[in-house]
Amino acid sequence: MRTLLIVNPNATSTTPATRDLLAHALESRTQLTVAHTQHRGHAAELAQWASTQQMDLIVVHGGDGTVNETINGFLPLPQVGDDQVWRPRLGVIPGGSANVFARALGISPDPVTATNQLIDLLGRDADRRIGLGLADDRWFTFSAGVGLDADVCESMDAARAKGRKATPARYLRTTVRQFFRARRREPSVTVAVPGHDPVDSVYYAFVTNSSPWTYLEDRPVRTNPGTTFESGLGVFAMGSMSVTRTLLLARQLLSENGNPKADALFRVDDVDSVRIETAEEIGLQIDGDFIGKRKMVHFTSVPGVLDVVAPKPS
Repeated sequence: MRTLLIVNPNATSTTPATRDLLAHALESRTQLTVAHTQHRGHAAELAQWASTQQMDLIVVHGGDGTVNETINGFLPLPQVGDDQVWRPRLGVIPGGSANVFARALGISPDPVTATNQLIDLLGRDADRRIGLGLADDRWFTFSAGVGLDADVCESMDAARAKGRKATPARYLRTTVRQFFRARRREPSVTVAVPGHDPVDSVYYAFVTNSSPWTYLEDRPVRTNPGTTFESGLGVFAMGSMSVTRTLLLARQLLSENGNPKADALFRVDDVDSVRIETAEEIGLQIDGDFIGKRKMVHFTSVPGVLDVVAPKPS
């Protein structure tokens, strides 16, 4: 088995010791090539190279952003002839701050435990085929969104560029600050889901491909608990920025068996597509990375498109 290990040395919880442990473990089982990312977009370039070399497995040791780049580097879009492109399997060893994708797959957040888990799964040839979401022409693994969460991601990206760590406390402070900024603006988002009337005057919207949507340290945050990697997309669109309503909704999102409902909330699970439009450009985030501003984004569910080395769903 030929394997490419992509390491993001700047990820929050990536350390040389963990990288060396992972490399040593993979060298004992596979023909290994190790590459460190050096700039934004480098993981995509490395993954594309691995595909052209017809490597069997790509293992990513980094955060959700590095995983997303990797997938977008080697996985062809649906309109491209799938039979013409070599698609390696994907393994993930968490190395970021949230690691939502890996944890949603049942991979341990501890890199050492996750390494042992990966080696065990490789020994048993245990793969799992999952669906992904598309935001226009970009794959996402667990979530995308416009409005509030995109504003938070933009602010966090700016903080990281200044050398500040992406800690849960910083995320929480940033979210509160961006919430009070966003509530001063008029709601401009319209959400259109086939089979439903369009919903306008929306402040922010999340589109999810799994549950949970994110984590607050070890606590999962669930916007669409019925959404899985084997189902369609979940849509969560909020038409109120009332502090009282938001606090009540946050309590539901953090509940262990939460099923979020609110008067100003439009929520639906397991949809094939959703279109989001705005009168003015609004921020877009994909898998926790700020992508830029758009006036319209079309999201689609693509089932059974990626093979991952991960535990089967129970």
